[in-house]
Amino acid sequence: MEHAGRHHTPLDRIIHRIDEALRLSTGAAPEPFRANPAADTADCELDDSQRRHIAGLMRINHTGEICAQALYAGQAATARNPEVKDDMQKASDEEIDHLAWCEQRLEELDSRPSLLNPFWYASSYAIGAIAGAAGDGWSLGFLKETENQVEAHLQDHLDQLPPEDARTHAILGQMKIDEARHADMAEDAGAYDLPAPIKDLMSLTSKVMKVVAYRI
Repeated sequence: MEHAGRHHTPLDRIIHRIDEALRLSTGAAPEPFRANPAADTADCELDDSQRRHIAGLMRINHTGEICAQALYAGQAATARNPEVKDDMQKASDEEIDHLAWCEQRLEELDSRPSLLNPFWYASSYAIGAIAGAAGDGWSLGFLKETENQVEAHLQDHLDQLPPEDARTHAILGQMKIDEARHADMAEDAGAYDLPAPIKDLMSLTSKVMKVVAYRI
């Protein structure tokens, strides 16, 4: 049995991070903090083509939430300001909700998350840690730009959904509201504006992830 006051060594923390990464990227999502926004919304009849397309979109969004968890974990690990760490944790908790909601919708659509989620998690954690190490202003700037791009792709997904698919609309609509709030939080906390080449690189990386996660 471990003692309550045990001092955690750097190796302990590394093992904890690896365990957390494996649980999030390969296992079931943690219990959400909030109720699914589609809980009281009736499902609709979808043909096979619609079902496959919506599942592909939700697989992208599920992978995006895996990446978000990793980014927040990496940024929090290297953040200097305790208030910034707290803000990262609050946003991370809401992203857990998103992860669970996306997983629930994938199950309803008889589909599955991306098989490459462990890779997406590891890559995003490294990027988050680098952003955090660059300083809180840059880390927050990276967070703000990430959330702005996610909000834009959520709107694109909403536009692609059949109007009758109210359940997916409800989930993505609430996610979009939350992402906009996270971006505002980062700006209020002192986010720097990222150079255009970095924004373009982030956009390109996101496009690659979306193309791959839609199918695999």
